[in-house]
Amino acid sequence: MAIVTGSFGSRVRWSFADRLDGVSRSPYAAGNLADHVGDDPDHVAHNRALLAGSVGVDGAHVVSMAPVHGNDVGQVTGPSAHPVPDVDALVTMVPGLALLTLAADCVPVLLGDSVSGVVGVVHAGWRGVTSDVLGKTLDALRDMGSRPENLHALVGPAICGQCYTVHDARFDEVVAVAPAAASASTAGERALDLRAAVDERLRIAGVTSTRHGACTYESDTLYSYRRDQVTGRHGGVVTLLADEER
Repeated sequence: MAIVTGSFGSRVRWSFADRLDGVSRSPYAAGNLADHVGDDPDHVAHNRALLAGSVGVDGAHVVSMAPVHGNDVGQVTGPSAHPVPDVDALVTMVPGLALLTLAADCVPVLLGDSVSGVVGVVHAGWRGVTSDVLGKTLDALRDMGSRPENLHALVGPAICGQCYTVHDARFDEVVAVAPAAASASTAGERALDLRAAVDERLRIAGVTSTRHGACTYESDTLYSYRRDQVTGRHGGVVTLLADEER
């Protein structure tokens, strides 16, 4: 996998991977990180270990979620061999865990506050945008001691506002809650720009954010469910460093 790494201050590391150079085979080739799409579990574990290792965490300490396109947030207190069920966000104050978010058109978000020592990840599709899963996650991080001025966000690759065409009812539902999501395809069809909606939500909350990655539908280095249907998932991890690792 082509892995990009970075940090949110001195205590938080993050990494994001595309679909290249892993061990998964078609139709999941090659860097699939998802264990729920029918891929060989050993291949998934290998790919996850590569990503976790890039932030200095063992593959056994990767904690993932089982998204349901809702807005519930799971608080992680230790390693888990199974995805946290029925949540679309994870938060923790425990050092040495690699919180993992997956996507293949939806918006993956990595969050970290080095000052307070809290990290989180979010999976936001159109339902997550309308139900404000990101806002719920920011509330959870605040309850754990984070302050907006100390929090940083990385907004990962997602389907763009020219490619994500939708029917009128869905467009109206999302834009009524998140006006920044309003977009149009090159042919003039109604479309949604979910990353723009996420960016705007972070701005309103006072959180510094940056973007990483291209349009998933347009790029063959990224997974896209809308384009391919049966496919894998790319994703990112964020971890809080133990004091001795700083």
